[in-house]
Amino acid sequence: MNPSEEFVEQGISQQNLRTVSSTTVLTLAYQSLGVVYGDLCISPLYVYKTTFSGKLSLHEDDEEIYGVLSFIFWTITLIALFKYVFIVMLADDNGEGLSILPNQQAADEKLSEYVTEGSADTWRSSALKSFFEKHPRFRKGLLIFVLLGTCMAIADGVLTPAISVLSAVSGVKLKITELHENHIVIISCVILVGLFSLQHYGTHKVAFMFAPIVTVWLLCLTGIGVYNIFWWNSHIFHALSPIYMLKFLKSTGVEGWISLGGVVLAITGVETMFANLGHFSPLSIRIAFTFLVYPSLLLTYMGEAAFLSKHHEDIERSFYKAIPETVFWPVFIVATFAAMIGSQAVISATFSIISQCCALNCFPHVRIIHTSSKIYGQIYIPEVNWMLMCLSLAVTIGLRDTSMMGHAYGLAVTTVMFVTTCLMAMVMIIVWKQNTFTAVAFLLVFGSMELLYISACIFKVPEGAWIALTVSSIFMAVMYIWNYGTMKKHQFDVENKVSMNRIVSLGPSLGMVRVPGIGLVYTNLVTGVPAVFGHFVTNLPAFHQVLVFVCIKYVQVPYVCEKERILISRVGPKECGMFRCILRYGYKDLQQENYNFENRLVSGLVQFVETEEQTASKATDFCGEFGNSDIEAFDSSVHTTTISYPEEDRARCSCDIQVMTSDIGRVESFLLKDESLQILKAKESGVTYVLGHSYAKSKKPSSIFKKFAIDVVYAFLSKNSTEPNILMKVSPTSLLEVGMIYYV
Repeated sequence: MNPSEEFVEQGISQQNLRTVSSTTVLTLAYQSLGVVYGDLCISPLYVYKTTFSGKLSLHEDDEEIYGVLSFIFWTITLIALFKYVFIVMLADDNGEGLSILPNQQAADEKLSEYVTEGSADTWRSSALKSFFEKHPRFRKGLLIFVLLGTCMAIADGVLTPAISVLSAVSGVKLKITELHENHIVIISCVILVGLFSLQHYGTHKVAFMFAPIVTVWLLCLTGIGVYNIFWWNSHIFHALSPIYMLKFLKSTGVEGWISLGGVVLAITGVETMFANLGHFSPLSIRIAFTFLVYPSLLLTYMGEAAFLSKHHEDIERSFYKAIPETVFWPVFIVATFAAMIGSQAVISATFSIISQCCALNCFPHVRIIHTSSKIYGQIYIPEVNWMLMCLSLAVTIGLRDTSMMGHAYGLAVTTVMFVTTCLMAMVMIIVWKQNTFTAVAFLLVFGSMELLYISACIFKVPEGAWIALTVSSIFMAVMYIWNYGTMKKHQFDVENKVSMNRIVSLGPSLGMVRVPGIGLVYTNLVTGVPAVFGHFVTNLPAFHQVLVFVCIKYVQVPYVCEKERILISRVGPKECGMFRCILRYGYKDLQQENYNFENRLVSGLVQFVETEEQTASKATDFCGEFGNSDIEAFDSSVHTTTISYPEEDRARCSCDIQVMTSDIGRVESFLLKDESLQILKAKESGVTYVLGHSYAKSKKPSSIFKKFAIDVVYAFLSKNSTEPNILMKVSPTSLLEVGMIYYV
């Protein structure tokens, strides 16, 4: 299959994005303007206004303006260009994702995604991994730290639409002075509702609608910037010297340091470059930023500073004042549209972030819609979309002040950047196998800069930054409680799983009956019989002729190819007709709606049974040819690919087999045995999905905090999250739910 066919058939993943044509890369670079860089490109609307708010507005010397421009230039260059474009974007995921449930298997490490050059651990990477494995408290602390950055990124998705649209619409007051503030807020809310209503069309269509507008916007910014530089102050480029940063801090003191919370708004949106990797390729994002976005923004900020150097009195409304009178209205219209588009970057990034959090059991399950047949990671989440809209409207109506929004926005962005820097230092050691000096140098250089900005933003907490803390705290509580409850339920399943010997021995006394058909019992366990099945057969002593325990799990790689999707093993003695099917997904994979799971499963079961019998036959022939002393050595090799022992012996004989699944039509070409025919006849009788509808409740001696977390919050989230049968598109006529209470 050539790259173009693979592009259409499988969609673009991070692997085959490198093999597509230059035309495709340039097309993605063009699309990225409408999705990735909208937020970053509308920052000039409010950077200078927010920076010179408060006591700093009293400073009207050119050196203060030059100092702010110098800070903006070096912040964009060092953090946006060098850190994100040249370093962070290199962090392609090799399978070092965060694993939440302890259900990993040795077979998972054989996935093709794990095979990378130079993957052997160094003593540094091994020591760091071992440290977190041996210290659960530090591992939990790392989880909380990661969740903090994640939730601050989600808070960006709330704040960006509000501040972007309100900043753009507020410019009309310069021409229509009698326009009331309430009218500005109403217009902004209408635009926000329209923006979020477009999201269901998907990133691909939205990008093609928005990319031309962002391109025109960047050209407008560049033209206005060049005009202001030559018309007002052609020597403004001297301000790029870092000396002016030192002069600025020396002359303004504490007020200048606190004002850096406004300077950091110049790079709001750079974090979405990495978050939107699932929507575009790294190369396309780099091309768009390096050759268009970066030079346009620098010229814009330099031009605005040149205008301010001659108009100190217009610092609070510098952007629209710096626009030449003859082009004000066209630029205002483009700015309004660009502000709408500016929100698209964080909205798309929020969809990607929450999708991966769901896969890692750090967020309640939501319905994820795959909006493109070509670009694999382009998704839409309805519940998240409307939640972001409601919160953005609440912030717009409640604050009505872009400066206060800017303070909250700055705190959220700087926190995300600092978390990214810390995690990248770990990636350098664990994944890239770099020496400790390189990782520490990266952490010190970029971390110190970001801590400086964070410290300035913290002083703005009473002036609006508390919004970011509040929103992120709510999401963080939800994510941590969901993860905590999920872990406790999994622990209950592990501690209360049913012995296969007990099921077999209790069969006659319970009057166990086998009914025609295939029963699929869903569980989170990769070993053992789940407690919900024991609860089921105890109350209704009957189950299907062929029983399959299905475990859907996300492994520590971004994608799992179709041929490695399914693992099948046998559970219990052969006469029980019980199997285990493990469906493996990468945490960036999506469960496709047209996935013909039943036929693929039956095909895999038949192939497994046939392979097992062929291997057993070879073992018999071997035993007849060689003496008994050689049998034990042969068994160890046979058991790596077959299942012929009860579940309890799996640790001894490594009994998983990877099944290369294919279309059900291929089954007819096999020389079918009795068990194979039994499986096919069971399929004709029908397939029933048995889902455990479990309710988690805290134990009586639990603390009041645990009772509130489990009995109130987790119960509410479970009730309102998307059910597994919806995720798997199970027909109600084939669904059987088994209720059970988990005391955790």
